[in-house]
Amino acid sequence: MLLEILKVKPGIVDEPIDITWVNNDFYLLLGRLAINMIFLTLIIRMLYYPKTKRKDYLFTYYLIGIITFFLCFALKKLDIDTGMGLGLFAIFGIIRYRTDAIEIKEMTYLFVIIGISVVNSLASDKITVAEVALINLFVLLLTFGLENLWLLRHETRKTVVYERIDLIKPEKYDEMKEDLEKRTGLSINRIEVGKIDFLSDTALIRIYYYDSDQTYSDYSSGD
Repeated sequence: MLLEILKVKPGIVDEPIDITWVNNDFYLLLGRLAINMIFLTLIIRMLYYPKTKRKDYLFTYYLIGIITFFLCFALKKLDIDTGMGLGLFAIFGIIRYRTDAIEIKEMTYLFVIIGISVVNSLASDKITVAEVALINLFVLLLTFGLENLWLLRHETRKTVVYERIDLIKPEKYDEMKEDLEKRTGLSINRIEVGKIDFLSDTALIRIYYYDSDQTYSDYSSGD
């Protein structure tokens, strides 16, 4: 009885295994991947990094963009609508990482990277390569225009603990500003007074300044 159960049916072993090494989708993947990598590099390396010099986000943007592209391309090829929806939901859900909050500018760039990768991977046969390139080019030019032509001055902020609470009064604003500029070496644009601790005679001061007005770059807008 056991031998009959374990007996292999005739003809099954002799059937050839159908393995497709390369098809037309492979060349489609290469073409779209090339377009995606070109525009990711232009946005991340040519627009974002020269302004911020933050290598941690440089690493993150490239990997998220590439993984998003491959994930969406694979889900579309499997033609699973529910899986596509859940996959996209998971992609946008990992943005927070359960760590420190991402700054609004970094969040915007991350959304652009994910959006471009999704468009490049999910473009159907009805959309030509020229149309996909036009979408990518428009996003690139818009980002460049906002970053370099329209929003020329980036306002950065710092939060400092200030012990001279005698200067936090509105009538002594100019004197406090001069004192902070002398201590920090920054050309301050405006000042906001936060929490005041009379027990320790300190106050939280938030100073705002333009990066372009400083002799050195100090990107600390997350403070």
